[in-house]
Amino acid sequence: MKPAQLSRRRLLTASAAALAGPWFVRSSAFGANDRIGMGFIGLGGRGSGILRSFVRQGVSEAIAVCDPWRDRAERISQSLPNKPYPTTDFRDVVTREDIDAVTIASPDHWHVLQTLAAFKNGKDVYCEKPLSVTIAEGRALADAARRYARVFQHGTHQRSYHGFRHVCEVALNGYIGKVHTIRVCERGGHQSGNRAPVPVPPQLDHEMWIGPAPWSPFMGQSVGGGGWQFRSDYTAGWISGCGVHPLDIAQWGNGTDRTGPLEIEGTGTFPTDGYNDTAIDWNVEFRYANGVKLIFTSTHRDVNSPEVGARFEGTEGWAMAQGNAASYLGQPESLLKVQFKPNDIRLTESRDHSGNFLDCVRTRRETVAPAEVAHRSTSLCLLADIALRLKRPLKWDPAAERFVGDPEADRYLTRAMREPWTL
Repeated sequence: MKPAQLSRRRLLTASAAALAGPWFVRSSAFGANDRIGMGFIGLGGRGSGILRSFVRQGVSEAIAVCDPWRDRAERISQSLPNKPYPTTDFRDVVTREDIDAVTIASPDHWHVLQTLAAFKNGKDVYCEKPLSVTIAEGRALADAARRYARVFQHGTHQRSYHGFRHVCEVALNGYIGKVHTIRVCERGGHQSGNRAPVPVPPQLDHEMWIGPAPWSPFMGQSVGGGGWQFRSDYTAGWISGCGVHPLDIAQWGNGTDRTGPLEIEGTGTFPTDGYNDTAIDWNVEFRYANGVKLIFTSTHRDVNSPEVGARFEGTEGWAMAQGNAASYLGQPESLLKVQFKPNDIRLTESRDHSGNFLDCVRTRRETVAPAEVAHRSTSLCLLADIALRLKRPLKWDPAAERFVGDPEADRYLTRAMREPWTL
């Protein structure tokens, strides 16, 4: 069965009032005949969780839903009022003429290829974090977003929390003096036992799930700390899956979210046997051209632990964007109520991450978490992983996005893809 070929909606030019308005979409702002057609790729826990935040009455509608688990796609389709088209092949989604934008919440190894396919077919993209599994892939995506003039939003949703933006503006405007150190902490990874192959369930398109990753027999569904999220065929593990959030905030508040560090070194531990092979613990230090030292460590406490977040330390105080609760701390306490001056640096304001994306699809503005920024934040995670694996200090050229005089380290910047998939 092929998806219906309907006429593509034409986005209207935003009015002056819309351009001057907030960075979130009000459901009453646009006509009923001008809804954004949405496709949803990847319907697991995260994908199904965010879907309804993108479907807004009078603003957007679900046209197609996709997952290599056929029963999952069909179940999600039946749960929505208009019963969007279910499929196991993302190409059925990105080639539809009645779809304007897609969300991508597939496993990490699929993010870039699916986003590129969407860009080439004229779609805007919201893609979950982390952006990529290699730095070369991330660069290809960021360049393509610019080349195809597509709106892109990364799933680093902490940028849409007031507390995180406030702390970054406090740091950027010198309210804690000169920033010298940023401390970032996030949950660590998991050890695991061995896993044995099991028969492929009839409802799973196993070849499509694997895609560009090395072929592997079906090892059972993801369970707890032994799923694909900790296997390097598909991801860098929690060092990127969770770590990209506070590292993204660190980049934002350091004024370096479109560049990167000059030096990286660190230590970490990896599983010694079993299915998992991504970092369990780490302590990584980045050094930037502005003299700031960024220290990235792991913890095995809950995501809302006081340790988790990004803490900016300056010569006159400190400010911290904390955990996943959108809260913030600081010393002196007056930092929490800073009234910014007219000439202070102010960052893009978003109070609604998915709404910011929908609004930017309309206005063609840049989102709060655009492709270049997403690439640079994810690159920090991948640089940390490379430093842990090589067990030695590395020098990085953030302009060329190559290691300095280090061909061994450069080999980690890309990886082969299983045929027929290619960038």
